Amino acid sequence: MIPFKLSEELIAQVEQLIEEKKDTVLLELLEELHYADLAEIIDELNLDEATYIIKLLDSEKTSDILTEVDDDIREKILENLSAKEIAEEIDELDTDDAADIISELPEERKQEVISELEDKEHAKEIVELLRYDEDSAGGLMAKELVKVNENWNVLTCVKEMRKQAEEVTRVHSIYVVDDDDILKGRLSLKDLLTTSTRTNISDVYIPKVDYVNVGDKAEDVAKVMSKYDLEAIPVVDEMKRLVGRITIDDIVDVIREEAEKDYQLAAGITQDVEADDSIWQLTRARLPWLFLGLLGGIGAAAIMEGFDKMLESYSILFFFTPLIAAMAGNVGVQSSAIIVQGLANDDIKGSINNRLWKEMLLAMLNGIALAIILFIVVAIWKNDPIAALAISASLVVVIIVAGIIGTFIPLFLDKRGIDPAIATGPFITTSNDIFGILIYFLIAKLIIGI
Repeated sequence: MIPFKLSEELIAQVEQLIEEKKDTVLLELLEELHYADLAEIIDELNLDEATYIIKLLDSEKTSDILTEVDDDIREKILENLSAKEIAEEIDELDTDDAADIISELPEERKQEVISELEDKEHAKEIVELLRYDEDSAGGLMAKELVKVNENWNVLTCVKEMRKQAEEVTRVHSIYVVDDDDILKGRLSLKDLLTTSTRTNISDVYIPKVDYVNVGDKAEDVAKVMSKYDLEAIPVVDEMKRLVGRITIDDIVDVIREEAEKDYQLAAGITQDVEADDSIWQLTRARLPWLFLGLLGGIGAAAIMEGFDKMLESYSILFFFTPLIAAMAGNVGVQSSAIIVQGLANDDIKGSINNRLWKEMLLAMLNGIALAIILFIVVAIWKNDPIAALAISASLVVVIIVAGIIGTFIPLFLDKRGIDPAIATGPFITTSNDIFGILIYFLIAKLIIGI
């Protein structure tokens, strides 16, 4: 299979066919493309052109396209469709994707679309999913699954599975429940095929099964599925009744969104924004951390002013101020990045004190190695061993303090339920710059004696 590659020529061809209303030729061009590729094309078209394609193609395909297009574009497309047209798209989707799209609609519009759904059982399940928080297991799950009763025999089980499988796009697992829908375990397809048709399911099912609760956080679900390499996981309610299942494609979306959010926080962007958002939105997202950086710079300048007499006598110290600030910021970001990554992967074990002690030893080794090199360079370059000692000794202490701060802050934020990714960006850099400069001049004053 040749990978799809979006080109300007293809977009121009599609736009021309739409303008000339050559529907037959346009359908021939698009019908063999995967819905994810079609979503890429639609993302490049204007609203009228995108809506034209959605109305032209069959709902079975366009429903999947709507799940893939950019959120802002989907919102505008849906505004151009009637409630009945949206309902036709929703009827083709699994309940989880259908609920995601309906949740984006205004409240009044939601009711109109739901009332237009032909499959009332499908509508009922979507309404049930809308009750859950979108960042919970309940908000991620789909109602489509294959489940069998522990009291059935193998023959009855196979018949019932055939009926249920018609409503499921892909069968990942077969879940076993009792008469009250309580999750009991899972069924191996191999055991099902190799067992007598008269055998009861209760005699062959596997009681050990990983599951999550409807109220569990999406991030926690992702950790469980990642840890145990699961393609799907069942979801139960407070009474342990089987209510849905979450598949790996939903979790990949969660992981991607979380990574994007953490990356933006690390870069000093406080809101979820994209490159094509308005200037006002981008400004609001960036300005708070830039303002923090401004305050940090003013603070650093104020600290330097307090040591003006020493700088007059030892101007060499001034020229190494950027080096000290940069090393403090870099070490702090390195330490915090490792801790944040460990927290995200649930790899951080043990007490905070042990983690701080380990980071302090690591920072000390790095600091001493770098300080030796710096001492040799400054002593030879400036022929001033006292200044070289002051600068290099300061560097060791600054690196140790920066490592401790970079380790402690994300751990502290995580304990308080705050996203520790905040600590990998301008916050940690600015704080370490200020502490680094203050420590630098205090130690230099102590050694030089001015």
